[in-house]
Amino acid sequence: MDGIVSDVGVGVKRGSDELLSSSLYNSPNSGMSSISDGTSNGSDSKKFKVEDAPPSRVLHIRKLPNEATETEVIALGLPFGKVTNILTLKGKNQAFLEMGTEEAAITMLNYYVAVTPHVRNAPVIIQYSTHKELKTDSAGNQRAQAVLQAVSAVQGGGMPTSGSSASEGALTPAPSPVLRIIIDNMFYPVTLDVLQQIFSKFGTVMKIITFTKNNQFQALLQYSDPVNAQQAKLALDGQNIYNACCTLRIDFSKLVNLNVKYNNDKSRDYTRPELPSGDGQPGVDPSVAAAFSKDSSSLLGKIPGALSPLSAAAAAAAAAGRVALGHSGSSGVLLVSNLNEEMVTPPSLFTLFGVYGDVQRVKILYNKKDSALIQMADANQAQLAMSHLNGQKMYSKIIRVTLSKHQTVQLPRDGLDDQGLTKDFTNSPLHRFKKPGSKNFQNIFPPSGTLHLSNIPEDITEDDLRVLFSNSGGTVKAFKFFQDHKMALLQMASVEEAIQGLIDLHNYNMGNNHHLRVSFSKSTI
Repeated sequence: MDGIVSDVGVGVKRGSDELLSSSLYNSPNSGMSSISDGTSNGSDSKKFKVEDAPPSRVLHIRKLPNEATETEVIALGLPFGKVTNILTLKGKNQAFLEMGTEEAAITMLNYYVAVTPHVRNAPVIIQYSTHKELKTDSAGNQRAQAVLQAVSAVQGGGMPTSGSSASEGALTPAPSPVLRIIIDNMFYPVTLDVLQQIFSKFGTVMKIITFTKNNQFQALLQYSDPVNAQQAKLALDGQNIYNACCTLRIDFSKLVNLNVKYNNDKSRDYTRPELPSGDGQPGVDPSVAAAFSKDSSSLLGKIPGALSPLSAAAAAAAAAGRVALGHSGSSGVLLVSNLNEEMVTPPSLFTLFGVYGDVQRVKILYNKKDSALIQMADANQAQLAMSHLNGQKMYSKIIRVTLSKHQTVQLPRDGLDDQGLTKDFTNSPLHRFKKPGSKNFQNIFPPSGTLHLSNIPEDITEDDLRVLFSNSGGTVKAFKFFQDHKMALLQMASVEEAIQGLIDLHNYNMGNNHHLRVSFSKSTI
């Protein structure tokens, strides 16, 4: 085995909680100095010293549960690119996974240091191996190679060669390009666009129809090829879209083609953009409707156990579209670093992070004013903000957002002046998500150059708004009023300028108690 067994791990041995709070700052490409958010939740910052192996396309996975299968190990890497080799060390509860490129391995590790990977409910540790490639003895690693061959065939668009699928029952030929998806424990809204982002990682999504049946959100999703449906089902079935909720239950549909009549928020045919939007209802013909009733009985009964932990679904979603993702047990507190300490204030952080959740408290660290702790209303909102804002530019600096180990942000003791660095926003009237089921949940988008403006007074003109946003330090490239003139789209020259405009002008008083509402839009003008 070419000495691989001796590669028992690179760097400091640490549990998954410590991995989460420290190693993101030492990940390749982060360019960040090693800091933590301190142990006192306040002023002091301590240095972590973690020895990292240089990036390699071979990843070393430790603390695997005894019953973990090769397919489950491969599934950790699938969303990030082609998996080219695997070696499992059963007695040591370890494995080595070789990715097709070093870039894919870097993307995978960067993701998993932010969101702890799980296999069979157990957190596992992933690090770079000191090996640059795997040289496996095929005689002693036959089962793993058979599984890899089968998965590679699915990835490459072919079917496994004869006998190669015998090791894993999940890799039988795909019966249909159409998947039936049921969302369990849907505490947060799941939209058609979210499904498209997650599932498009595994192939071209042609059509989606969403509907509610037996009080459950369901969807039919059609790929261009059955092997893509096979791969998505293998990686995503039983996984959570959000932290400990919105669990995907996936089965093959008996249908082989979907007939979509309207393109709207309930149904979409990506091959026919000219379809009308209809009246907001999904375009489902009677034959499809009849198939729903035949095609929706046994999926939940086939899935044993409770919620699965976040793993490949999280990775797929993050890689596909920066969808918010979480893992059980995380706090609602974020550590934000590399801030522009000359410019940043608690209200500016409240406004920006408030796009993705209800910010409760903000603390800029006293002895490290380029870092701040932000307490969101819950862990899901923290994950949402982290996935959308990490790596964005705020006041000309690329900010880093990670989960903090703290559960809350402490307020200063009575009578203690902390120079306005800590602010409590618990009772702010500006929270966007106070009302359960608010439409704001449906309109959460990544930072973009186009802003959505609402609550515009009748007497305000396009020129007024162009001047207002130009004064925030940017260039307005395009503008479009909605029909009623109470809402508009405004496009800035860059995402950074749009972020600045939102921070400066969300809740801006336009006169007569009209406070402008600003959010990011998925549209372009």
